[in-house]
Amino acid sequence: MNTMNTSKGIFNIYKLSLLLFSLSGFSVVAQTGNYNKYIQEYQQAYSKNHEVVKGDDKKNIRFFPADESFRIQSSFERIYEAPWFKMETSGKEKKIYRVYGILRFTIKDTSLKLHIYQSQHLMSVKEYSNHLFIPFTDLSNGEESYENGRYIDLVIADVENGKYVIDFNKAYNPYCAYINNVYNCPVPPKENNLNVAIKAGEMKYGKKY
Repeated sequence: MNTMNTSKGIFNIYKLSLLLFSLSGFSVVAQTGNYNKYIQEYQQAYSKNHEVVKGDDKKNIRFFPADESFRIQSSFERIYEAPWFKMETSGKEKKIYRVYGILRFTIKDTSLKLHIYQSQHLMSVKEYSNHLFIPFTDLSNGEESYENGRYIDLVIADVENGKYVIDFNKAYNPYCAYINNVYNCPVPPKENNLNVAIKAGEMKYGKKY
């Protein structure tokens, strides 16, 4: 197995996330205007700047239609001094995380929660030290979205006054969705399994690897 387990591999995974964070400045304007257009532009930037999918293969990056009902206000509970643990990955190398906090929210009258995680390794890297991570699975996994779940990225400053807006329209696939046996992609813990279908964000890649 040619599993990428170097720091370079880890940083490549987050490079795109940082680029997308740089687009967040458009969100305030977009959310008071045409939200769907904003998400479409966001997704176009995601595809254009993808680190793994190249050239004509970018046409196989697909998204659910933008849906503002999947942009959800959640309550945030900070978890202090949570123990570090080894999160499973798609490869042999496990990643060290801890629970940073818990989000609680409702979708279609269903009460749900998601754990936010903080990477031990990234905390020591200035460029990524404020990075947080939400890996999750849902009932769309398999036919419609990537079978092993998707990710949402955020930074500590995104959580304000005990609130965080989860935008599932920005959910994206791990690199393992495009290339097998190369990356150590974190596997969403069972506690982040949502018992609803999240038909928002990136869909299953349209080309088999």
